[in-house]
Amino acid sequence: MSTRSTARTVVSRIFTLRNMAVTFLVVYFAIFLAYPIYKAFAGSLHNWNPLNETYDWVGFENYKDILTDKLFWTSMANTGVFLGWSTVFRVVLGLGLALLLSSKLVYAKDTLRGLFYMPTITPLVAVSFVWLWMFDPQFGMVDKVLGINVNWLHDSHWAMPAVIIMTIWKDFGYATVLYLAGIMNLPRDVYEAASIDGANSVQTFFRITLPLLKSTTLFIVITSMISYLQAYVQFLVMTEGGPGTSTYTISYLIFDQAFNKNNFGVASAQAVVLFLFTGVLTLIMFKISGDTEGLA
Repeated sequence: MSTRSTARTVVSRIFTLRNMAVTFLVVYFAIFLAYPIYKAFAGSLHNWNPLNETYDWVGFENYKDILTDKLFWTSMANTGVFLGWSTVFRVVLGLGLALLLSSKLVYAKDTLRGLFYMPTITPLVAVSFVWLWMFDPQFGMVDKVLGINVNWLHDSHWAMPAVIIMTIWKDFGYATVLYLAGIMNLPRDVYEAASIDGANSVQTFFRITLPLLKSTTLFIVITSMISYLQAYVQFLVMTEGGPGTSTYTISYLIFDQAFNKNNFGVASAQAVVLFLFTGVLTLIMFKISGDTEGLA
């Protein structure tokens, strides 16, 4: 076989593999992304109850109902509280531990990194059940260790903080690993120049380290916000939205409407609103990330 024929065969195989990959991706996204989005939007325009096979056109009535529903806005407010505190502590703890692990004050750094990251890869359902036991007022270790008597998950004032604490514990390791990667790639010559100029550790952190980690912080903040907007499992396992509606989030509200009340039309409308809100945050992420790269 000539060299030219061999080259044609290789090129033909490459194009075949590429076409197969493209076809697979198109089919995958059509089935698992495009169709569910279409189905949710179509369902949001109907009075939809699969149990009695109801699927009646109502237009935008479902959207009007959720926008005038007090529980919807309560859920949005609860989601904002959960999102805000979880994101702030994830960033602060992640950055603090990353700085500590990158310093010369800590030994067995690799072991500690693994320990901090382990909760991140642990199934959320399992973690939620463990913390459900830990917050138990009778035999849970949280009250015993702190020497207090708080009925965490059955008190409307403490249920949300309890879920936030569990979420932070599970997720901060992710931020720690990302910050560690960022810190390791910071230019050493900048720190040497700052040291020669007489900058102390506090000045170095706020004027050099923090600005240089801006893109990492931005990525962690935006991805955390998108993730926490969709938080559902921990609320289902630990509180079921209670006490009352104190831990109802938008994702839990969607579940409740769909699978407890069988009102799939309203649930679909709420899901579309959540999808659009998440999309706006994603666009903001790309916009700010682009600006950050431009400044760099």
